[in-house]
Amino acid sequence: MFTGLIREIATVKSYTNNILTIRSEHKAKLGDSIAINGVCLTVIKVNSDGFDLELSDETRAIIDESKLSGQVHIEPAMQMSDRFEGHIVQGHVDCVGSVEKMVKRENGTDFYIKVDPKYIAHIIPKGSITIDGISLTVNDVYDDSFRLTIIPHTLENTLMKNYKAGTKLNIETDVFARYIDHILAHRSSKKSLSWDDVDKIQMSY
Repeated sequence: MFTGLIREIATVKSYTNNILTIRSEHKAKLGDSIAINGVCLTVIKVNSDGFDLELSDETRAIIDESKLSGQVHIEPAMQMSDRFEGHIVQGHVDCVGSVEKMVKRENGTDFYIKVDPKYIAHIIPKGSITIDGISLTVNDVYDDSFRLTIIPHTLENTLMKNYKAGTKLNIETDVFARYIDHILAHRSSKKSLSWDDVDKIQMSY
């Protein structure tokens, strides 16, 4: 589990044959879970200047692989002793969205993010969302997009300062919204949840 608070901006050294090599100051250990631009991956090798991670076919089919180059946001998985400061993030990307437009405000910048309309039900006004691993609050939700207001501190300390119209984004919607929607969908079809269904929901948390 993650919090959506970026701990470092690292650099991709290479990405070939499903292996992602990261140059980072973070001292990873073999088997660690680390979110790279919001994607939860497992460390398979530790190097002197960083670490290697492997991407599954399932992950590659969902995310935007162009986000695996240049600079990337990283966040190591939470430990039980860590202070919880962001929101509950699984590192499971739901979809790829894109920046529709940006509007400068007095003390921040509005980002309008376009997504496939089928994911809008899981994006809640004043709720949480993860964009490229960053924990953010949704302001408004529309038919096929939503609006975020990014304060100067977040803009200056993340890669969002480089985003422009058309930039692709890894998006993870609110975990609770997904679970509630799943449960209601089962109830509305008059299909009762089995213990196997409950176990699957718990295991995916």
